[in-house]
Amino acid sequence: MDTAAKRLAWLPFLAREIPAGLATPADVARFELEQAGAKASLTVDPAMGEGWEISGDGITGGETGVLYGAYRLLMARAAGEAVPTGVQRPRYPLRMINCWDNAEGDIERGYSGRSLFFEGGRLSYDPARMRQLGRMLSSVGVNVLCINNVNVRDPAHRLIEDWLPELAALANIFRPFGVRLMVSIDYAQPMRHGVPTADPLDPQVQDWWTRQTAKVYEAIPDLAGYLVKADSEHRPGPFTYGRNHAEGANMLARALAPHGGVLVWRCFVYNCQQDWRDRVTDRPMAAYQHYSPLDGQFDDNVILQVKNGPFDFQVREPLSPLLLAMPKTRLAIELQLAQEYTGHQIDVYAMPPMWREVFDDMGADTVQAIAAVSNLGRDENYTGHPFAAANLFSYGLFAWNPDLSAEAVIRLWCRLTYALPADQEEALCRLLMESRSVYEQYTSPLGLCWMVNKMGHYGVGPDDYEFAAWGTYHRADRDAVGIDRTASGTGYLLQYPPALQARYADPATCPDNLLLFFHRLRYDHVMADGRALIQRIYDDHFEGYERAEAMAKTLAGLSLPSPDREEAARRMDMQLRNAREWCDVINTFFHRFSGADDAQGRTIY
Repeated sequence: MDTAAKRLAWLPFLAREIPAGLATPADVARFELEQAGAKASLTVDPAMGEGWEISGDGITGGETGVLYGAYRLLMARAAGEAVPTGVQRPRYPLRMINCWDNAEGDIERGYSGRSLFFEGGRLSYDPARMRQLGRMLSSVGVNVLCINNVNVRDPAHRLIEDWLPELAALANIFRPFGVRLMVSIDYAQPMRHGVPTADPLDPQVQDWWTRQTAKVYEAIPDLAGYLVKADSEHRPGPFTYGRNHAEGANMLARALAPHGGVLVWRCFVYNCQQDWRDRVTDRPMAAYQHYSPLDGQFDDNVILQVKNGPFDFQVREPLSPLLLAMPKTRLAIELQLAQEYTGHQIDVYAMPPMWREVFDDMGADTVQAIAAVSNLGRDENYTGHPFAAANLFSYGLFAWNPDLSAEAVIRLWCRLTYALPADQEEALCRLLMESRSVYEQYTSPLGLCWMVNKMGHYGVGPDDYEFAAWGTYHRADRDAVGIDRTASGTGYLLQYPPALQARYADPATCPDNLLLFFHRLRYDHVMADGRALIQRIYDDHFEGYERAEAMAKTLAGLSLPSPDREEAARRMDMQLRNAREWCDVINTFFHRFSGADDAQGRTIY
């Protein structure tokens, strides 16, 4: 196996190539235990499903459960930890990675090179690398992989048509690792075949999907199902025909139901052409407005996939109120491993602390599935920044058990990936644990969101979205900044249950890190610590840059192996330039509006 395996492997034996020809998860489990020198008997009990139990020298579990148990045993031994006792089962039956890969080989919002699955308008992949990817996903419990972009562009629709034999061959590679494929589909796909409409209530549309889905499952009997993005950002959907999204989703779900497939329907639906003069429309309200009235109207095999926040994977957002508003509907929470708005896998940004906050606010049992937008690509180390692998690793463990400690998961990744002295392991763990708050400090202040460069989403652009058609504004002027989302403002806050309304409604009780998301405040507003709002903005950005400099010093003191050491250092140099630019531009932006000088006399341009 090439060095790619070695550089992402969070278990030493993952660096070795896994052979073709292993037919079942139990076969893979025996191979992994054998090559690691671990003696453990395997007992397959189909009734346990994905669950497993380790007792003495034996692992008992379902057909995939024995493999998960083997990986957990090896992980515990490598980390010097105790193996969990009792039967272990995943919280969510569907634990998915969503890849935004296009058939031409590029990846939308991909920061780790070109696609692992496509090139030149066709499926094109290295089978050995697919086996390596399958074992990595399986080792942390991920069981579904959607390989193509939710924005289905030509010719990716062919995955469920004439590319089915090639797709089936790929499914065969992943099957022994307990990883099932899912595909993103084009909602209007029947119109490519002579059907004059995509109206979900039209019998011709229903018949086309029923027949085509039967062909898909004849080729891939264990396909997990379809993923759909409809009526959003110019994608086709049921709104075109005056139908609601329950009608649109149920039509597809009924084509999948005889085959045991699920229909995952993304709830990222909003007006992406909002005029900047419109002070009534409030974009984060859209998902709740579209979907909460439909609670209970979706078929049982429909899963609504809801982003963790109401905007779009910003560095700081409150929990999406839709996640708390549909108790009669199956929901999946959608996270984003790809650092679209959080540093492009250039700036260090470990996500487990954010996920811990999300699950604490939501309650882990609120959703029935979990998905994450992939940070994978064809780079030699799969994730671009070597530390971005920590997010992929941690996501799998969180998807299995959302009650985990963020620090425990990050520490486990550090220990399994790098054999560092204890003090250096602690330093790396602290660097990763603090990375999100550092990034937040030098970028968007106090929950404001959307101050990023509009074209690439890397780097600062405080006014880039202010007059754009995508409907997100901070509305800074000479007196104040932020949007009033309380009952006396846009009313967004009313979408939350009473306890959260009470928490956020008053600036005195609203957490500082969400203050400007929920409130419009004057620059001289006095914060809880006695500082004026404008001074807090200045202080955060200067401190964020200083903390980034301290991160660089910490990184330089770590004895990481090559080439991770050189790559991490190169990207840290880029991060420092980015942090300096954010600090100077944001502080200057607000200084020119407010006219307030920095109380500490630091340079503002």
